[in-house]
Amino acid sequence: MNNGLLDSSKKQFEYYKLLGEKTFEQISDKQINWQFNSESNSIAFIVKHLTGNMLSRWTVFLTTDGEKEWRNRESEFVGEIESKTQLLEILNKGWNCLFDAIASVSDEDFDKIIYIRNQGHTVMEAINRQLAHYP
Repeated sequence: MNNGLLDSSKKQFEYYKLLGEKTFEQISDKQINWQFNSESNSIAFIVKHLTGNMLSRWTVFLTTDGEKEWRNRESEFVGEIESKTQLLEILNKGWNCLFDAIASVSDEDFDKIIYIRNQGHTVMEAINRQLAHYP
């Protein structure tokens, strides 16, 4: 049963990754840093934030809080990414961390309580939280 839930979640994450990749195919290097106004986020900022979130949440997923001390969330919303190639390299670090973490989950892990910002979640709740956040 749990493997089916995990496989379904992985499939959804793969779908969201594919949607992003199809979007990046349609834009230029210049467009990744475009902002509608000073209060809006560029694609580059969103990618940096998404990657920061993924690395924080999925690194040592089952045993450490998902909000890592080393994460500097504010730095995710400054600076520029120079190219789509660089953008994808950054984002793929996050995706690889996520998929490696999911691959490490066993049936026994579904009963564990893990923490995100000191709030307890079952493994499935934590996965669902991220499935809701990333799109």
